[in-house]
Amino acid sequence: MLRQLHSLPGLLAAIFVLLISVTGALLSFNPVLERATTSVPASGQISVAEFVSQLAKHYSEVEQVTRTPTGSLIVYYMQDGQVRVDQVDHYTGQAIIPYEPPAYSRWVKNLHRSLLLDTYGRALVGITALTLLLLAISGVMLLVTRLGGWRQLFRPVNGTLIQRLHTEFGRLALLGLLVSSLTGIYLSATTFNLIAEGLEAEPELMQQVVTGPAAPIETLTVLKSTDLSNLKELVYPYPNDPKGTYSLTTKQGAGYLNQTSGEWLSYQPHNVTYLLYEFIYMLHTGEGLWWFGLALGIFALAAPLLAITGVLIWWQKFRAKPRLIANSKANTAVSIILVGSENNTTWGFAKTLHNNLVKAGQSVHTAPMNQLTNQYVNAKYLFILTATYGDGDAPTSAKKFLAKLEKTSKKPSFSTSILGFGDRQFPQFCGFAKQVAAAINTKGWPELLPLETINKQSSQEFARWGNALSKKLGTQLQLNHSSVQPKTTTLVLDKKTTHGIEVQAPTAVLAFKALKNNLPYFEVGDLVGILPPNNQAPRLYSLASASKDGILEICVRQHLNGLCSNFLHQLPLGGSIKAFIQPNPKFRPVSGKTPIILIGAGTGIGPLVGFIRHNQKHRPMYLYWGGRSLNSDFLYQSELHKYLADKRLTELNAVFSRDQEQAYVQDKLSLDATKLGELIKQDAQVLVCGGRNMANSIMAAFDKILIPLNTDVAILKTQGRYREDVY
Repeated sequence: MLRQLHSLPGLLAAIFVLLISVTGALLSFNPVLERATTSVPASGQISVAEFVSQLAKHYSEVEQVTRTPTGSLIVYYMQDGQVRVDQVDHYTGQAIIPYEPPAYSRWVKNLHRSLLLDTYGRALVGITALTLLLLAISGVMLLVTRLGGWRQLFRPVNGTLIQRLHTEFGRLALLGLLVSSLTGIYLSATTFNLIAEGLEAEPELMQQVVTGPAAPIETLTVLKSTDLSNLKELVYPYPNDPKGTYSLTTKQGAGYLNQTSGEWLSYQPHNVTYLLYEFIYMLHTGEGLWWFGLALGIFALAAPLLAITGVLIWWQKFRAKPRLIANSKANTAVSIILVGSENNTTWGFAKTLHNNLVKAGQSVHTAPMNQLTNQYVNAKYLFILTATYGDGDAPTSAKKFLAKLEKTSKKPSFSTSILGFGDRQFPQFCGFAKQVAAAINTKGWPELLPLETINKQSSQEFARWGNALSKKLGTQLQLNHSSVQPKTTTLVLDKKTTHGIEVQAPTAVLAFKALKNNLPYFEVGDLVGILPPNNQAPRLYSLASASKDGILEICVRQHLNGLCSNFLHQLPLGGSIKAFIQPNPKFRPVSGKTPIILIGAGTGIGPLVGFIRHNQKHRPMYLYWGGRSLNSDFLYQSELHKYLADKRLTELNAVFSRDQEQAYVQDKLSLDATKLGELIKQDAQVLVCGGRNMANSIMAAFDKILIPLNTDVAILKTQGRYREDVY
């Protein structure tokens, strides 16, 4: 519901948001430009009487003096029977330039306020401001939910480049969007008299007989006691009118002056309503607070970027949702596939399963989990494929599932299989899938396969699950799925170093170059997808280099039946591969100077060495790595010792499981518990790379290390201080 509340108004109002934000940004720079060309005296330097005395030397028929919110002084006067307007100097009263706001500025202001549609346009602008507020609030709530709490609001986020840009623009512009939308709503409400402006507090003119000639303006008592910085407007009486009065408006109030004595004839201080209106108007326009207006203008420029990236995210989701063929009705299907998805990526896996089952001759009904029904009268199998949203919550298409499941009482004839999709980086990995499995188990529904989980949309894990399913069904299924097949680049093997043959764990460090030196952009810790020959299911490897190094470097261990690993180990120098880059921004050191603890085993050393290699600022880095034998598979040994010497690496801790010490990396962590605890106190970040079993052992060891600090790995993960790249 929250996501729909955020996306639907955004799509409907995208054009208006673009228009209002761009014109608002343009207008916000006007006070800055005006202030830059105006020399404003300090408060207390000049009184209104002193200024108008100087003004009288240059203008004989003054009608009105106005001080703009940015401090410019504007004089209206008669010349040759016509009203003219000048901007004048504060000190001398001399003309600076004829005053006339640029035509484009008036046009932009009208476009911003009413879309050039008068009353109807003002109503649309008010609705747009309300929509902008709704988008800002719902966007914050979505981000808080996604990141796991308010304290995590500003930690790094995962996702595609467009998703990350949308989030970063939103965080940058949040305060400005809230101020602009709230003040815009208020001003729109005053336009339609839903809220009072306070203008009804104007003073009444008390008719009094004025005796004697008009006194020189510089002698008028009130004008002498009024500082020029407080002036808003001074209206002169008609010439030679003995009953005429001066009308004076200041920041504090307004009234009429006796032109003979210079005393107040009547005076009305501004009430709270009027002062509130003035303050909100200043916040919205920046007039009178030019630096704030500049900030608002910069924030406003983020709104078009938010609108554009928001529409692109919606379009990506729309395109990601597959179009199912041969989708049978619920009451006739043999196999039922229910999908829980937030961003439609799970639907791609569901489509692959759907198509394979249809190809095997089954009638299949695929639908969102929210459409759970009692009409599966012919079903033999129920497959539930679901992602998890936020901190273990149901994704959008599965919000109603558990409630509907609770209401079912009849034990079904079909057996169930649940497949969860998530990211092990988060504490509640596949949390919703586990809730569903527990609820179905409580119901006593028959089980076809136990709950299985897929990490980071792994094609390999999905294919393995498909093999297990094939054996259960007695039907050969080929669940080869890639979410979106990216465009590949041809890379050529330039260097190759092999280790670990003596301990039956051949591991190669491979360095590739691109034809014509046009490597795609990537950072250390990103992933490269490599397509083995005659197979469209990519294998992902962590990168030990960045594109600026001029090479693409990976560590690959050869597995007995590994299709891609055998291909890479047998690849000769000059041999080519087809590859693409998959960004992995969450797995890299955060910015700053805090220490970094790097932990890995086997080929997991690849990106860790890359981080050290690029540590030109000598940030404290501590490496813990486990291999099999010092003499056989100490990957990057000479390079790491070079980094120790030049201070890019602070400390190297390498342990080997098949040497005399028979130690594992988690054992070394436990021995260094006190030191590691002190580093955590210094806000150190932990980066772990390697196999899942190793990562689980590291997590268990670290949880014990963190006990004296009253924290654990789960908390560090929510803070972005414990990150994994595991396989």
